[in-house]
Amino acid sequence: MSSLPTSSRLPASLLAAYASLAFPLAAAFIALQVIIPTFYAESTSLSLGAIGGLLLLARLADTVTDPLVGYWSDRSSSRYGRRKVFVVAAAPMVAISVWFLFMPPGDASGTYLLGWTVAIYVAGTLSIVPGSAWAAELSDDYNQRSVIAGSRVAFGLSGTLAALLIVALFSSENSQNLAGALRAITWLVLITLLATTAWAAWRVPDVAQTRLPGQSLQAAWQLMLRPNPFRQLLLSFLLNAVANAIPATLFLLYVTHVLAVPAQAGIFLFVYFVAAAVAVPFWLAVSKRLGKHRTWSIAMILACLFFVWTPFLGATSVAWFYLIVVATGFTTGADLSLPSAINADVIEWDALENGYRRPGLFFALWGTASKLSYALAIGIAFPLLELAGFSAREANAEGPVLWLAIVYGAPCILFKLAAIASLHDYPITEAVHQEMRRQLGEREAQETAGD
Repeated sequence: MSSLPTSSRLPASLLAAYASLAFPLAAAFIALQVIIPTFYAESTSLSLGAIGGLLLLARLADTVTDPLVGYWSDRSSSRYGRRKVFVVAAAPMVAISVWFLFMPPGDASGTYLLGWTVAIYVAGTLSIVPGSAWAAELSDDYNQRSVIAGSRVAFGLSGTLAALLIVALFSSENSQNLAGALRAITWLVLITLLATTAWAAWRVPDVAQTRLPGQSLQAAWQLMLRPNPFRQLLLSFLLNAVANAIPATLFLLYVTHVLAVPAQAGIFLFVYFVAAAVAVPFWLAVSKRLGKHRTWSIAMILACLFFVWTPFLGATSVAWFYLIVVATGFTTGADLSLPSAINADVIEWDALENGYRRPGLFFALWGTASKLSYALAIGIAFPLLELAGFSAREANAEGPVLWLAIVYGAPCILFKLAAIASLHDYPITEAVHQEMRRQLGEREAQETAGD
């Protein structure tokens, strides 16, 4: 039986069943990023610095889990499917972690926060890495993979917006309302997690085969040592992820100290993610004409053109920042939908060049790069602010505030330009990918005839 997935157009119901898995995970992780630090600072005896350090430690610890899960899922075997069993097994782990992390006791300690944060990260990895590989195995068509990735992004953004809407409904300065928002998000995650996992497990096939080297981990290391399309793509993805993570890390500080409108932070975030969701179909349509990696490069260039203005804004420039939020949110639609679809195409390159099919490994390294980007963002942004004498708790002079505005935008531009440069001359276009599929088809036909 051929190990190649179908290249025909996937039914809408199958696409929706698979993509729906992103909804509860997105709702859970946006709450973890936006609400949890403030809530624990307000409702426990932990300091904000301790909370930040513990969350960073949990994130760094999580970077090692992706390759292990990817390796495990590639080598797993079950009559229910290779990836599906991980997604189903991860669902109760996500649910339990969300319950305890989002509704802690009043005397929750640092160990409690660290333990349950690590738990939700590990549970998320067990679902996301095999789930991403599962997407790549649903179709081998260049453009259909973009549709699969775009559908997952659309559901993920819907989950993000639903959680942010709950936060807005419970918005207040006291922790009791934050607690109410977290309770509502917890039930949203639990109910949708049960529904989407059952739907995907029932509706989405998982029958693709993998071909692995005898020493998979050693072969993976060799893959990273020599120049190849995957390493080129992964470097671009990491650079762009760092570019996006730095302003995300500094967003609340920028809105509070540069724009002086902290009450509008939630509105900014909501508008940003709405713009990203609206943009996904646009970028998918453009990618069909120009190719995925060229379209992604155009989106990154446009983001740079808008981020360049952020150091020049102030309390009288809020309206202009709304324009930047909409524009950069729109370009983020490309960041969310195209790179993972491009990564899926490298699976055929690997099969043709090396004789392997290991999407679990590819998306595991992808996940590690994504998580590493947030750690790098903190490691770059906070020391730069400290050098300028910026304080997050006290009033700042004009110089440190200007430096915050510069650090918010300038590194983002530099990293995006580096990502674009790294992506230059990326070799796998739609035509090249079709030729790889043709050669793989011929090779498999010869193997079948020889059996």
